[in-house]
Amino acid sequence: MSRKEPHIAVTMGDPAGIGPEIVLKAFCDDGLWQGAVPVVYGDAARLEWLVERFALPLELRIILEPEEAEGEFPRLDVIDFENVGADFPFGEISAEAGRAALDYIEAAARAALDGRVSGLVTAPISKKAIRGAGSRFSGHTDLLAAMAETHRYAMTLVAGRLRANFVTAHVPYADVPAGVTRRRVLETIRLAAEALEMLGEAGRPIAVCGLNPHAGEGGVLGTEEDESIMPAVKAAQEEGINCEGPIPGDTAFYRMKRGDFAFVVAMYHDQGHAPLKLVAFDTGVNWTVGLPFVRTSPDHGTAFDIAGTGKARGDSMRSAWSLAKRIVTGTGSKEPRE
Repeated sequence: MSRKEPHIAVTMGDPAGIGPEIVLKAFCDDGLWQGAVPVVYGDAARLEWLVERFALPLELRIILEPEEAEGEFPRLDVIDFENVGADFPFGEISAEAGRAALDYIEAAARAALDGRVSGLVTAPISKKAIRGAGSRFSGHTDLLAAMAETHRYAMTLVAGRLRANFVTAHVPYADVPAGVTRRRVLETIRLAAEALEMLGEAGRPIAVCGLNPHAGEGGVLGTEEDESIMPAVKAAQEEGINCEGPIPGDTAFYRMKRGDFAFVVAMYHDQGHAPLKLVAFDTGVNWTVGLPFVRTSPDHGTAFDIAGTGKARGDSMRSAWSLAKRIVTGTGSKEPRE
């Protein structure tokens, strides 16, 4: 009989990448199984090959519905799509792999939307592979938002007690200034405040970055701060959100690490990714805030160059699972503060 703890879906990711391996390696840690039940969406033959190849201390059990998952270590419950098999080549981008990855994501997301699982943890996929499979989406985030029929969401990175979300993310940098609108900045600040509440840290201060060097230097180095960012910060403050900005990006993250802020709102991808990956490349988590269900993911890619070699580490997948479990169970942040 299934345990009464919440069930959380875990997708295998691109079968040619390191996703299957890091899922298995993460759940070799029996401590991860406490408090929630993992349900893996993937290809059982592929996973079984890896278990045998690397002598992992797991047993796989095929189930048909997520409610059947028992969550008893070392028996890992798998919903088997039988769509690639054990001999599928590692390290190659293909439409077939992209289609398989999409199958896992779409089925797991539907289960989350239907309330059959309490959250979703996704292993890495290849944007090129899913595009080759006919997807119009650039990755998990916009696909899941479309399935949830929401336009209100933000990519959020979590590296222990360091957190950042993004006004713009996967867009060319030439298009970033046009995306930094008052409306989008304000919505991203609101999502940051909601994220802190979900982490059990409601009301802690949020830093809002500038777009330009020195946060525009009073209009000398750019006008987006005066035209969009400052008005959004003021509007958020009027709503009672504890935020400050615009703050130069080269000091905002240092100040968060020092303890001045609990969260940073970044204007573009590398403004937030670079500093957080510097301190947590192997353990960072991508969290999509704004969806009607919890979704986290390792903050790294498919690593095709090492797929199938046994070199992949499960650290970031463990972190992604742990964060999803904390949010789903309402246990809040476990990270120490300075």
